[in-house]
Amino acid sequence: MKLKTEDGGWNPYVAGALLGVLAVLSAYATTIWLGKTSYLGASTTFVRVAGFIEKLFSTAHVAANAYFIKEKIAIDWQFMLLIGIFIGALVSSLTDKSFKLESVPPAWAERFGPSVARRAIAAIVGGAIAMIGARMADGCPSGHGLSGSMQLSVSAFVALAMFFGIGILMANLVYRRKS
Repeated sequence: MKLKTEDGGWNPYVAGALLGVLAVLSAYATTIWLGKTSYLGASTTFVRVAGFIEKLFSTAHVAANAYFIKEKIAIDWQFMLLIGIFIGALVSSLTDKSFKLESVPPAWAERFGPSVARRAIAAIVGGAIAMIGARMADGCPSGHGLSGSMQLSVSAFVALAMFFGIGILMANLVYRRKS
């Protein structure tokens, strides 16, 4: 099996296998270091960062907020994992020479035009909807998909099917060919 595809990208089977190894190692390592198993996920870290930012303006509000009491505001291993994901993705895109800065991706520009403001608004609204959904579900797709399926959770497999199904549906709705 080849590590890279013909276009220079990562082989998805190799990348998936490596991600699976990372998930198992993270569960094992957190059990040893933290005394409890903690699984891969990202959405809680974004909420914690929001808590850090909010704390700059109102320490009392954050201290009294029930959610921030439950989800301790801390720079923890998941925060560092997100930084590692960013750095790893950057290094990977630089090494395979696919890195480029784009304010409006070509597929978006073809469908909706070159407006940076329209793209930014869509990205912010879409990100907010995704984060609200992740918080309502008490976890994000990566947490449910990677960690839940690693535990053979039926709800994780149902959630994964929904994520992919709705993702495919939305991609077809948003990027369908104009007639």
